[in-house]
Amino acid sequence: MPDVIAADGSIRNDSWVVVERPAEGESLNVAAGQPALIPADLWLAGYEHYAGRDDIGVWFDSHDEPEMLGEKVKELPLIAVNFPRFVDGRGYSIARLLRERFGYQGELRAIGDVLLDQLQFMKRCGFDSYVLRADKDINKAARCLNFFSQAYQAATDTDQPLFRRRAS
Repeated sequence: MPDVIAADGSIRNDSWVVVERPAEGESLNVAAGQPALIPADLWLAGYEHYAGRDDIGVWFDSHDEPEMLGEKVKELPLIAVNFPRFVDGRGYSIARLLRERFGYQGELRAIGDVLLDQLQFMKRCGFDSYVLRADKDINKAARCLNFFSQAYQAATDTDQPLFRRRAS
C-alpha cells in the first residue's frame, strides 16, 4: 500500500485502495473489508448498496463533474481526485467546487500524477491528503506543503486576500 501525506506534512500508511473502472461487461470488484475508492458515477449508480458505508469512498477522474453527486458528497468519508497527467489542472477546479459549492468537509485526496511542486497549490484548493507519484520522494512533502508562508489570493484555506488581511 502506498503512503499518504496529510496537509500538515505527516506521512501515514494508506489503507484505501483505488478500484479501477471495470471493462465493458464486467462488474465492479470491491474486496470485502477493504476500504475502497470507486468511480463516482458507479457509486451513484449503486447508491442503495453503497450509501452510508464508511469503507466506500469515490474518486473523480479529471473529466468528471462533481455536480453528478450534488449534496450526496456530504455522505462520503473520502473523495479522491485523479490527476492523470501533470499538465491536467481540472482536478484543482473539482476540489474547489467540492469544498466551496457543495460544502464537502471530509477528506479530499489527490491521486495520480501528483508531484511535489503541486502540493501547496493543491492544499490551497482544498485537498488535505496526497498520494505522490511513485518516483517522488515522500520525505520532501512537508517542506513542499509549506514552502510559502503567505498567499496573495483568497482560496479554500483563507477567505481573504493578503491586502485585506494586512489592513485588519
